[in-house]
Amino acid sequence: MFRNVPSSMWVRTTSRLAVGALVLSPLVASAQATKAKPAASAATATSAAPAPSAPAASAAASVPAASAAPAGTLATGTTGTMDQATYSVRLRDLEQRINELKEQIRRSHTRLALLSESILSGITAAAKAEVVFENEMSSAFRLKRIVALYDGSPLATKTDEKDNIGDMKEIPLYNELVQPGDHTLQVLIEYQGNGYGIFSYLKGYKFEVRSSRSFTAIEGKTIQLRVIGYEQGGPTTPIEEKPAVRFTEKYNVGVGAAGAKKPETK
Repeated sequence: MFRNVPSSMWVRTTSRLAVGALVLSPLVASAQATKAKPAASAATATSAAPAPSAPAASAAASVPAASAAPAGTLATGTTGTMDQATYSVRLRDLEQRINELKEQIRRSHTRLALLSESILSGITAAAKAEVVFENEMSSAFRLKRIVALYDGSPLATKTDEKDNIGDMKEIPLYNELVQPGDHTLQVLIEYQGNGYGIFSYLKGYKFEVRSSRSFTAIEGKTIQLRVIGYEQGGPTTPIEEKPAVRFTEKYNVGVGAAGAKKPETK
């Protein structure tokens, strides 16, 4: 169909087509790039997803397995912490319980030993208690009154006005039969300051000492309890802290008379 087309026209047509191709090539390339851009943007968005913020990552990495106890507190495991005051209170309570347990053990050992001895010797009788107050205080303290309780009941009361105990060094309080078993002796001792000369101010001082002692009365045995008033401390001890009481006990075989009765007020 191009037989009659002059060669010059053919050349011009070919040239125009070539020029058109050159003009369209950048446009086609631009369109292709435009179509590819969203896909690339999506890929870029996917690959550039924001990482966790540094504070959050740091917080997650720094969570400790177990929080450390703050200064001034004592750790108590996973349940929390205990302050120093609470720890001291609990420690004192534990020490008190330990001391009470020691006293119970001592009394149990004494009771078992004496019961074993009584059983082996075939003694079956009442028990007896002898209670004596011994005054070891200096002349700066004058004994004014002694009150003794046996298992909470009055046992004996001695006063200087009635019994002249101020100058006595040994004062019997009780010497009778008692029911076998565990008992408690409580005492209240009162002193009056007895100064003269430059120490005359002591006459205005009054002192009270309270104490108690648990003991075991054994069948066929006499327990001798001595209540001793003495001055504790040294020259630098305040005078109001000097009066004190201690106890001693001793068991002897035999009770004298048979039978037992509860102590009465003397």
